[in-house]
Amino acid sequence: MEIKAALVKKLRDTTGAGMMECKKALVKAEGDFEAATKLLQEMGLAAVAKRADRATDNGRIFTKITKDKAILVEISCETDFVAKNEDFKKLGEEMCEVVADKGYTDINDELKSMVEELIAKIKENMALKTVFVVDLGENDFASTYIHGAGEKGVLVEFKADSASAFENESVKEFCNDCALHIAAFTPEYLDSSQVDQEKINELENIFTKQALGMGKPEKIIPNIVKGMLAKHFKEICFVDQAFVKDDKVSVSKKMNDVAKAAGCKLEITGFQMYSVGA
Repeated sequence: MEIKAALVKKLRDTTGAGMMECKKALVKAEGDFEAATKLLQEMGLAAVAKRADRATDNGRIFTKITKDKAILVEISCETDFVAKNEDFKKLGEEMCEVVADKGYTDINDELKSMVEELIAKIKENMALKTVFVVDLGENDFASTYIHGAGEKGVLVEFKADSASAFENESVKEFCNDCALHIAAFTPEYLDSSQVDQEKINELENIFTKQALGMGKPEKIIPNIVKGMLAKHFKEICFVDQAFVKDDKVSVSKKMNDVAKAAGCKLEITGFQMYSVGA
């Protein structure tokens, strides 16, 4: 049976499958377009299942900020080549749109199916790893940073005493710098209040042993441990770290200086950072 090139092209445009696959499907379906489409869909689902066990150590982070939401999505894939593919990038952008429009807050079947459609087309395993959504109130603001080709993504949340504070250029610059800072220095906690007691006890035990090894009098050991703990917090807590663009001041000091100059009150309320393959 002769299959016209125009019909093959139409099937390819509809399904995204390769020309040869489209032609084979049309031959098998005896020229029935709908039947050929169904065949390709079934072949695609079979390909998805076949590739499901392949490692996905590459990928890309995507972010989107709307009026009332901040969204971060991570999609993984097998190769760096696919992570840079335009269809892969388009998938991440469209997924952020769907999450925003439909109010999704977690991974679900619809989002998974979007990934499966691209697996069938590109023939490489992929996985939706993360969907993180923050609701933004009237006086909230979010800043994002994507490092390199999307291998690391950061989202930082802020609150002010007035929404107009975030119209100030210095405040906006500080917010953007905070996202850059987190990507560069990878803090573990927002501030020391978020460090759980078990972790603090572990650190105190380590620092006590180190202090005893210095041969210092036992009565001053607690003060030494306290100082070592404070120094460690400056390394792992975001607001206590030296600011990325001015290492003479901490992030919290820089925030207070910027807020004072802008005539507002400013607070960092949280952050998230995801790295591909982590």
